[in-house]
Amino acid sequence: MKTLFIGAGSMAHALMSGALKAGVLNREEVYVTNRANQERLNEITQEFCIRKVNRASRYDVIILAMKPKDFHEAADSVGPYLSGNTLIISVLAGITMEHISSRLDFKGAIARAMPNTSAAMGKSATAVAFNQYLSPSQKEWTKTLFQSVGIAAEVEEEKLDLITALSGSGPAYIYYVAEILKHAAVELGLEDELAESLVTQTIAGASAMLSESGLEARELRRNVTSAGGTTEAGIAALEDHQVRDAFFQCISSANNRSQTLGHELKENSLKK
Repeated sequence: MKTLFIGAGSMAHALMSGALKAGVLNREEVYVTNRANQERLNEITQEFCIRKVNRASRYDVIILAMKPKDFHEAADSVGPYLSGNTLIISVLAGITMEHISSRLDFKGAIARAMPNTSAAMGKSATAVAFNQYLSPSQKEWTKTLFQSVGIAAEVEEEKLDLITALSGSGPAYIYYVAEILKHAAVELGLEDELAESLVTQTIAGASAMLSESGLEARELRRNVTSAGGTTEAGIAALEDHQVRDAFFQCISSANNRSQTLGHELKENSLKK
């Protein structure tokens, strides 16, 4: 599949790395362009031994991996790369498939995906939606692409804003929890390096239990929580400070922002 990445940031890098290692992409058929940063473009082409865009070519797959705010400017240059059989894959938060179709004047196969930054470690949780124009083989290839950097699940597009709030932004929430745990440990007397090591391994171990034990989070928590014990005291303090409600508001606010961002980007494009 002759594939063009538009954008050379961290998500494009992660997808290239995973897909090339898995054999989903052939480096002889991978091209990239990045208008904003030529130095970054040179770095990524050298690292993966791939080519800069051939402006005279049309592509089987075009992956939109620029920053969402840059989509409308970049869209002006996409037309020459499209054919009637091109598959467009977008990893742009907040920009709908209908909007992409309209902006590019393209009535063909479009997929919209929401991976997360854990793709860099092959651990992304990716949701992907398809419009009505994809063939079964295009759907399967797209899922395989994202499975090369983690897991991938097909969803309806209207769920992608919520999924952006949950798993797209999710790694940052976990890093925030890690940051707070470490800060508390240091404030209460542990050395910085020891606290960092213990928090990191604790989260890694808990993640492994969630993914490999076959038990739900609620059951795993209850298994650790003895009546009258230290864990029960800690959980009670979290409940007293309404941490459950705070996380609900966290997801709700991020979901609302994803929806608003999409509207803002669409409105801005109409003004130009």
